[in-house]
Amino acid sequence: MMLNDPAIVAEVRAAFDRYEEALLANDAATLDAMFVQRPDTVRYGVGELQYGIDEIRAFRALQRPFSRRLDRLTIVTYGSDVATASTLFYRDDFPDAVGRQQQTWLRTPAGWCVAAAHVSMMPTSR
Repeated sequence: MMLNDPAIVAEVRAAFDRYEEALLANDAATLDAMFVQRPDTVRYGVGELQYGIDEIRAFRALQRPFSRRLDRLTIVTYGSDVATASTLFYRDDFPDAVGRQQQTWLRTPAGWCVAAAHVSMMPTSR
């Protein structure tokens, strides 16, 4: 298995960037399409849990736009069909916290989609 094939890393980075753009625009339809459409897709949020695409959709429907800055994005590909993306993020509305986001990306017939995600925050002294 080849790790970090530059072409695959570029594909996942492009998918990650589309996801980030949709997230900041609060584009629920695009975000929905970027998750694996299965009942066993899981997203752990800062203060909530979603098990399955239906719970993820319900969560997204209630969200409001926000802004954030990313730091230390790391994408690792495992072969040509699986990858992880890990990043730190900072939000002005949480000035004393650093956010952490990890996603498992899977190549599907619809393109690269998030199969599992975890978002958390912790205190920091930036």
